[in-house]
Amino acid sequence: MPDDPKAAPTVGTLPGFDRITFEPGKMGGRACIRGLRITVGLIVGLVADGASRDGILADYPDLEPEDIRQALTYAAWLAREEIALG
Repeated sequence: MPDDPKAAPTVGTLPGFDRITFEPGKMGGRACIRGLRITVGLIVGLVADGASRDGILADYPDLEPEDIRQALTYAAWLAREEIALG
């Protein structure tokens, strides 16, 4: 029953991104990895700052190599979106 305030939060995923989850009450609804409180933005930011995959996995032991790959793939997919100006 979706209108029930006691119902479990809705977890959403996108086709092709089974490790990327969205939950309204978690991390402000931002894209997270497998329901963890680790956002795609955090992972992409770490990579952009020069962190290695092995370093990220050591710092975040709940992550798996496929999580990092899918976070980067998702970010690349978002960057391909067209924006209509004017």
